[in-house]
Amino acid sequence: MRKQQANTISAQSYQLAGLFTLSIRLVVGWTYFSAFWRRLILENKLDPDAAGYIGEKFNHFLPNALGIKPIIEYLVTHPEALWWSMASFTIIEGIVGLLFMLGLFTRLMSVGVFSLAMGILLSAGWLGTTCLDEWQIGILGLAAGFTIFLSGSGKHSLDYWFSSRSYIFTKHKWFTTIGSGVLAVEPGRLQKLVVIGSLSILFMTLFTNQYFHGGVWGTLHNKSIKPELSLSDARLTQDKLSFSVFRVEGADVYGSFLIGISLFDANGDLLLHKDGNDLAKFPAEQIQNEYVTKVKPGAHSLVIPLGGKANLTIHDEILVKLSAGEYMLLLTDISGKTWQQTIRKSG
Repeated sequence: MRKQQANTISAQSYQLAGLFTLSIRLVVGWTYFSAFWRRLILENKLDPDAAGYIGEKFNHFLPNALGIKPIIEYLVTHPEALWWSMASFTIIEGIVGLLFMLGLFTRLMSVGVFSLAMGILLSAGWLGTTCLDEWQIGILGLAAGFTIFLSGSGKHSLDYWFSSRSYIFTKHKWFTTIGSGVLAVEPGRLQKLVVIGSLSILFMTLFTNQYFHGGVWGTLHNKSIKPELSLSDARLTQDKLSFSVFRVEGADVYGSFLIGISLFDANGDLLLHKDGNDLAKFPAEQIQNEYVTKVKPGAHSLVIPLGGKANLTIHDEILVKLSAGEYMLLLTDISGKTWQQTIRKSG
């Protein structure tokens, strides 16, 4: 009798917990389902040739992703694999978000929410121009997924609807593990699970906050505010100046606008200069892009979007006359920021 009463109280407790977390389930579920809704219903963001292609957004994550940078780089250098990944990811977000809101196989969907949030956190946790946007989405998704896994869903869910009508699949032991109801975990072990899980998520919160933003100690920084370029592989050969440029920081919603490419000799004398008008007409065949996000000429400059990486080549007769020695390449952004690299030309 006592055992039966304990089980009844336990079931009522889980129903109450599911009721208390209803708002979390609905709101978090919508944040993931809305990604599917925006990309396929409101607009077609899976079209590689259309503005706003989700693959380019994914490319923006690359420069400062944590732990999964090789995966992102592989995908953005293989457009077909990228498209399939983005399509699959969008469909999964739609299914997970919808079923999470409806409360069908709630605990299984909470694992999906947790996994999707972890992906967002590791790939894009460093982004956010006015606040720590992507980091907050990721870390709150981890906490929400873990919480709903523990509570399951209450009366306002399909799990409860099917259980209350005694459908056969709800009688199996696995249903409470992937659906809702009383977890088959002893109270003592459940308490340890809650504490260990919560502390682990807190650790991930503090670690990523510090790693991406310096938000725990030291100097607070935001890599999404000012454009930052990585300049490398600058070479002078015959009549050709070539170099690689990679946009690694700054806002993802607009590019770095390059308005100057200059070459100086060892005495600081200007030998070659391309201004904004020249760069707006930069020949496409002299831009070798490596990723899906393209470096390309704009209306008044050369536009370098976040995550864009390209090898640029400039041909000029002046370069043929240059003797062996040391030269300096200088790039100038419209903001006034500059980047430079020393070049040694051999004889």
